[in-house]
Amino acid sequence: MESKTRCKWCVGIDIYEKYHDEEWGVPVYDDQKLFEFLILETFQAGLSWITILRKRENFRLAFDNFNYKKIAQYPEEKIQELLLDAGIIRNQLKIRSAVSNAIAFMKVQEEWGSFSEYIWKFTDGKPINNNRQSLKEVPATTPLSDAISKDLKKRGFKFVGSTVVYAHMQATGMVNDHVEDCFTKSFQ
Repeated sequence: MESKTRCKWCVGIDIYEKYHDEEWGVPVYDDQKLFEFLILETFQAGLSWITILRKRENFRLAFDNFNYKKIAQYPEEKIQELLLDAGIIRNQLKIRSAVSNAIAFMKVQEEWGSFSEYIWKFTDGKPINNNRQSLKEVPATTPLSDAISKDLKKRGFKFVGSTVVYAHMQATGMVNDHVEDCFTKSFQ
């Protein structure tokens, strides 16, 4: 079997390796996918990413395939149903923030034409390629994630602190934090 050098945070867990190899750091310009990552990252706040990855398909089912137009219109009955769903993170504030974030997401689309246009303007439309030698060099936040977080909050988004925003930037390829010897570094 072929051995690949990967970023060390994902090594040894199949679902983590697959996510790392196929998604993490790959630039995402599609609004639907950007919203999916936004929802998953907001639910991840205070938890490990592996927890979210393991529940990702449950989230997909519970949140109507991350359809922000549907989520924005969730009635109280749907929120109560989600609070009873053991397949997701049953945090009332996070569930309610998914609804308010869907509404804010659509307002950004109205203003900018797409969420992608809005979010990628912060990096001039292209990934920031960091040259990390090791995992120790990867920050939890940056001045850019601070600025994006502040702007998102001003627009009504919730659970979008700088750490969540930086994780979103990494997941959606706005920043490339694959370490230099990672086999995917050359693909980005």
